[in-house]
This record gives sequence, structure tokens and C-alpha cells, in this order.
Amino acid sequence: MSVMSSQYIKHETDVLIIGAGGAGMRAAIAAFDSGSSVTVLSKSLLGKAHTVMAEGGIAAALANVDPKDSWEVHFADTMEEGVYISNFRMAEILSKEAPERVRELEEYGALFDRTPEGTIMQRAFGAHTYRRLCHVGDRTGLEIIRTLEDQILHRDIKFFDEFYVTKLLKDGERVVGAIGIKLNTGDIHVFSSKAVIVSTGGCGRIYKVTSNSWESTGDGLGLAFEAGAELMDMEMIQFHPTGMVFPPGVKGLLVTEGVRGEGGILLNAQGERYMARYSPKKMELDARDIVARANYAEIMAGRGTAHGGVYLDITHRGADFIKRKLPSMYKQYMDFAGVDITKEKMEVAPTVHYQMGGIRVDPESTATNIPGLFASGEVASGLHGANRLGGNSLADILVFGKRSGEGASSYSKKISQGKIDDAAISAEIERVNSLVGRDGLNPYDLASRLEENMSENVGIIRNEENLRKALETIQELKDLSKKAAVHGGLKYNKGLLQVLELPSMLTAAEAIVRGAIERKESRGAHARSDYPKKDPAMRKNIIYTKGERGMRLEWREVPKIPDNLRKLIREEEY
Repeated sequence: MSVMSSQYIKHETDVLIIGAGGAGMRAAIAAFDSGSSVTVLSKSLLGKAHTVMAEGGIAAALANVDPKDSWEVHFADTMEEGVYISNFRMAEILSKEAPERVRELEEYGALFDRTPEGTIMQRAFGAHTYRRLCHVGDRTGLEIIRTLEDQILHRDIKFFDEFYVTKLLKDGERVVGAIGIKLNTGDIHVFSSKAVIVSTGGCGRIYKVTSNSWESTGDGLGLAFEAGAELMDMEMIQFHPTGMVFPPGVKGLLVTEGVRGEGGILLNAQGERYMARYSPKKMELDARDIVARANYAEIMAGRGTAHGGVYLDITHRGADFIKRKLPSMYKQYMDFAGVDITKEKMEVAPTVHYQMGGIRVDPESTATNIPGLFASGEVASGLHGANRLGGNSLADILVFGKRSGEGASSYSKKISQGKIDDAAISAEIERVNSLVGRDGLNPYDLASRLEENMSENVGIIRNEENLRKALETIQELKDLSKKAAVHGGLKYNKGLLQVLELPSMLTAAEAIVRGAIERKESRGAHARSDYPKKDPAMRKNIIYTKGERGMRLEWREVPKIPDNLRKLIREEEY
């Protein structure tokens, strides 16, 4: 139902989903199939989400290639990679339900690579005990989005693309909708809903060098935090070991772990296969944090390439194999770097890739601590702990995307539409209008300063001095961002979008830095040169809440793991 007023267009729906990547789409399908009316809002276009840039595969213990694989082993791998601050129940749910979600995707029409026997092919990936990654060449994310989009289009799901949500609307403590701007028309829309699911992805664009798409500016983190939702583990940012380094225009673009999964080896400029020094047993297929820090160490030691990277070489696998198994990587290097990876080595370096932290959610339903608000996908926290296993992100969006849609639908059936305050709508419209048509600070300059600050001071290896410097700059940028404005109107105004994104970018950055200062140890993706060892006393989660005087942090015990699951884990901390 839609109603037009002089200032805005109002809509009503049972479940409102913000974000149309894999998690948002899977949530939409689940909510609709559960009997709810569903509306999806996308900052980008339908079918164009950051999920398409996920290449290597979906982690699921199908045991098609390695018969010894099981959900129990996948669970243990996930907990160990998360360095024991993951939510055990989320890891259990993921490892048990991922195979079913993969088979379901196949039933929807996804075309996976096949074994000679005709089952879904699975490849090796870093820190997985067995070959577990179900893949479609190196275009797995694209296949997921294509398949889920087809399902969306065959259901009566309302969809608004090129739409930016500026604020979640509340009735008391409960979230009851959202307000935002249709970027290509300049129209303001208000959505009244019984439940809201945030599936907006990560915040990688707060860094200068990242594999993340332009959409990944932490929008959902900011929206949820401002509405009172708890964030968790925000200090945990994953640096992928291999991003492109040259030419400058594509610096940071992902080079899939599938290259190493299919036999690619890492070499320094002297031709040494240096992973034998850092991880003699697992070599290139060790955990991402270990391989990323090894690459970084080689570059810092002066053994890097001319463009400041290391070499990734898969030429020994032969041209036919490479073109069949890694078609996107072959094309990516040919088109962007003029490098034929069937004959030449790739230059790669670590790139910001994924946020393990995010909005704290209930493992069963993905509900947040705020009534009516749910979250799934990269924007949600709990599953990955201190470091994410490769391929678990695509499993995450399918498993918890579905649970999110079902959880929000179930909640919406027990409650009526909330009351949206007209004064809150008017105030938000006035705020958005005040950002255009006048002189102000250039939002792109402020965003650029933030990216430089995060890259220089909150990188792959951290220390107290740099973190304090980073926090000081963030506080300064928070003040300056209030003076950001652009000329023009609301329609097709990219500058306005940057102004609107800035507060969420700064919230994400502040949380990362405050948590990194607080966590005086090295655990998973969080490495501190001044505290190089793991501290068992810090095997806890850091929770972030909005207080009257700003962001508050508190340590919280990790949920106690039951004995039947604890015995699966191979670690002295337990």
C-alpha cells in the first residue's frame, strides 16, 4: 500500500529489508514464503550487490570430495579460526545447515561445477581441514545473486533500487520502519513495517585499499547503532592476503583464494616460496590472517615486487586448467593489468576484505536487542569471531539470511503496525534538505581523510600510538562532517550520497579503533605489535552501545559452549 503526501510517499509492509545482496535476497524469499508481505530497499541495482564479488565458493560439508568431512569438522574449523570468541550456536547452525542451503540453491537453478560422478565439486581453501568449497569456477557470488534474483522476480516482492535509507523510525523502543531517498528521482519515501531486517554488508570503504564494492560504507551499522542496537567485535577487520596491486586504478581488487585453493603458490621477489618459513605445514592454505601477515612481512622486509606486492604463481597448472577453473581471474588480469596469468605471475598484496564484527544478533532468529530489528550477513556479528574462514561468508548469507526472513516474518505475525511519529519524519526530511543547495565542507575530502587515516594507523599490524592518533583524527572528522554540504538538489546527487554516508563511516571507524585500543592482545585478524601474544583473559567479546556521552564499550563473556560441542574443538584454551 502506498500513499502520497506533499513531502513524501508512504508505504506499508510486513517485513522491510534494507540491502539486496545475498543475505537480503535470501531473507526476502524466506519472509515471503512464510506468508508476509515483503519490501526490499537497495542502495544499488537489483543483481548488483557486493556478493557478486565473492568468488571462491560456499563452505558446506557435503563430503562429495573428502568423505571424512562432516558438520562437526566444519564447526571445529569455524570455532578455531574465530579464535574462540565466535558464538558457538551460530557456528553450529551454519555447519549443520549449509549443505541444505547449497542443495536448495541448486534446486533454484544454480549451476555448480561437478565431480566426475556428477555431484557438486568442492575445492580446498585456507584453514579448512577438508576440501569443502562448493563453487562455480571463480564466479560463485555472481551465480548466487543470479539465482536468488530469479527467485525474487517470481514472487510478489516489492523492490526499490537506488534507494538510500537515512534513518530507522521507532515507536518507543521498537523499530517500526524507515525513511530514505530514492536517489534517481530525489523523492523521499517512508516505509511503515512490523519488522526491519538490516542486510547492508560491510564497511571496507572506510579504508583506502579494499576489495569492497562502492556500496560498503557501513550504512547498516550506523542505522542500527543510532537506533540503539548493540555492535560487537568491531575491532576485527579481515585483510585478505591477495588483492591486486597494479595498476593503481584496481589496487585492492580481490584475487580469489581459489587461486591458492587450485594450487597457486606465493613467491617473494627473490623467487623464494616463503610460506615454508611462516607455515611449513599448511603453506599457502593457512588461515587468512597468517598468510596476510606473511605477505605483509615480506613486503616490509624489502623482498617485495616493484609495485609493493608479492608474487602469486599458478602458471604450473597449465593454460587449459586455469581458464576452466579461474576464468574470472584470467580475464581480470588480462583486462586490467595486461597480464596473462597462464604465463606470468600475479602481483598481490593484502587488502581490507571483511568485517567479522557488526550488529549483535540472536543466533536462532537474527533478532537484535531492539524489538522489531533484525540483521543478517556481513553486517551482523557473532559467527566469525576474530577471523572468518574463507567461504563461510557465502554460507552465512544463505543460512542466516533464511533464518532472518523467517524470524522477522514470525515476529511480524504477532504484532500490529507501529505508530510513526510525523514530527520525526518532518525533522528527518528537513535534515536531508539542509545538506543540499549551500556551501559547506567537501564530503569527498573528509571521506578521503578518513580512508588515509584508517589505512595508515589501523592497518594489518596495530599499536597504541597509531590507534590513538587514528581516534583523534576520527573525532576531528566527526565534528567537521556536521559542516559537510553540497550544491544541487536531491535528484542524482552523488555528493549528497557521500554526505549521508559519512556518519555511518565514522561510526564504524570509531568502533574499530576504540575496540582495537581496548583489546590489548593479538587475536585472529587483530594483531598488535605492542601486545603480540594472545591473552586468555581476553577471550571475550567487546560490546559497543550508544550512550549519552558517546560510544560505550564493555567486555562480555562468550556464551559457554556445551560439552558435546566443546570436545570437537582442538585447542588448549578449552
